[in-house]
Amino acid sequence: MVIRDFTDLVTWQEAHTLVLYVYTLTKHYPKNEAFGLVTHMQRAAVSVTSNIAEGFGRRTFKDKCHFYYQSRGSLTELKNQLLLSRDLSYISPTEYSKVNALMEKSGRLLHGLIVSTTKNDSY
Repeated sequence: MVIRDFTDLVTWQEAHTLVLYVYTLTKHYPKNEAFGLVTHMQRAAVSVTSNIAEGFGRRTFKDKCHFYYQSRGSLTELKNQLLLSRDLSYISPTEYSKVNALMEKSGRLLHGLIVSTTKNDSY
C-alpha cells in the first residue's frame, strides 16, 4: 500500500479510533468536569493525531520525529488523565481496560513510526 496522506498511516488510524472513544467516554462525565478534565482529555487525544498529521507533512526526518515525539507525549498525558478518571470512578474498570488497550496499541504503532522514520534518516 502506498502512503500518500497521513490518514493512510495505520498509526494515525488507530489513534483516531482512540480519539473517538475518548469523546464517547467523556460524554458521561460530571458536568463540573466539562471545562476541566474533559477538555484536557479531549485536547490530549486530539493532539496525538494532530501531531502525527503534522509530522507526516514535514519535510525533514528531524522535523517528522519531533512531532511524532510530541504525539507520544500527548499519549502519556492522556494516560495520566484516564488513570485519574478511573480512580475518581468517572469510568469503570472495564472502560479503562478498553481505552488502555487502545492507548497501548497506539503507543506501539507510534514507536514503530518513530523507529522507521529514524532509520530512514540514516540514508
